[in-house]
Amino acid sequence: MLGTNIFKLENLHLTNTSLCSQRETKSRQSFTVAVEGNIGSGKSTFLDHFKSNPNVEIFPEPVEKWKSVKGFNSLDLMYKDAARWSFAFQSYVTLTMIEHHQAIETPGKVKMIERSIYSARHCFIENLSRGGLMPAVDYNILLEWHDWIHKNADTHIDLIVYLKARPEICQERIRIRNRHEEQSVPLEYLQTLHSLHEEWLIEKKAGELPAPVLVINAEVDETDLKKTISKLEPQILCGISSNQTS
Repeated sequence: MLGTNIFKLENLHLTNTSLCSQRETKSRQSFTVAVEGNIGSGKSTFLDHFKSNPNVEIFPEPVEKWKSVKGFNSLDLMYKDAARWSFAFQSYVTLTMIEHHQAIETPGKVKMIERSIYSARHCFIENLSRGGLMPAVDYNILLEWHDWIHKNADTHIDLIVYLKARPEICQERIRIRNRHEEQSVPLEYLQTLHSLHEEWLIEKKAGELPAPVLVINAEVDETDLKKTISKLEPQILCGISSNQTS
């Protein structure tokens, strides 16, 4: 059975009020939405929908930073030899995600971040450890960093949007978009990441979630996904419209 803070798409009409009221009690003038999901699940499509909304500030996953660290493509190194580069790469991911979490919020706007420090910890670092691609000492050092961050830094999010799609569908989308660094991503890797997202967001095996979760079926084609996002926009933005000024 799903936890009470996880909202299925078909039950969304029952949860709009609770989502907004829960977020408004934080006494913040802006909201942070974390968009989560597997590689190829549709996060870019989701974020593109809100690019023209003046009341939404979008923080895409900082892939370009990962690809250019003083001349080094850390993302490419990671995909080519995860056992060698996993600690260095995830250390940098942690830094860049913290930058997104702590970016100054514009009053009255929604800050939308692609992935979060939470998925970095519970999905990607965990995957490397379980797969034997990260030594125990590296894994535990990263956990200590994440524990310290959560105790001492503001990493709040107000809503998690989980774009849920089967690994086979994600693999086909990866093939079609043909990003150089992703061409060597095997189906097994996507299957493991899918399981970890389910453990974290649906089964709550990592403990209490940092925010309510809105699960969206992202297995549909791009046209239908865009229609679903449009339909859910009032819930995702807690009623802030594209015409509202800050």
